[in-house]
Amino acid sequence: MGGGASVQVLMVGLDTSGKTTILYRLKFGQYMNAIPTVGFNCEKVEGKYGKVKGVTFTIWDVGGKDNMRPLWKSYLRSADGIIFVVDSSDKERIEEARIELIKFVKSQNTNSLPCLVIANKQDLPEALDPSEIETMLSLSDISRSQLCELAPACAVTGEGLPEAMDTMYEMIKKWKKGKSGKIAR
Repeated sequence: MGGGASVQVLMVGLDTSGKTTILYRLKFGQYMNAIPTVGFNCEKVEGKYGKVKGVTFTIWDVGGKDNMRPLWKSYLRSADGIIFVVDSSDKERIEEARIELIKFVKSQNTNSLPCLVIANKQDLPEALDPSEIETMLSLSDISRSQLCELAPACAVTGEGLPEAMDTMYEMIKKWKKGKSGKIAR
């Protein structure tokens, strides 16, 4: 997989975590005010920097309200990777995010897809440090059975998003190489 490659990514997370803002920041390269997603958004995003230059990401952004979460798994059919977005400043809901993340990635349907957790809203003064988020979400437990990494970012400014997409792409390449059931590290 290199320039000209195309990958499908499912982006999920609790409501108000910033999924749609991330999607449109990646698509248009600027901040766009988003309204809560009812259903899903889908956009083709062209990689413009780093390792993803020339790669086309088809990103499915699925609503995160509790009544939408059971539908997340139905978007996995052709996914090559999962992005789980967390609001770094919402300490009260970090445990809810952990439960939903673990429930989702441990379901049979995820096929051990690589999972990138984007710790969004890092620009806010009350944002948790990425290492705290990693611990609070139990990412080391997930990493034992599938590729899982954390990327700090800010959807409003775009800071961290190019690096996050590089990481997602590298994880997908690694996963595709090692699809034999074992994690290729």
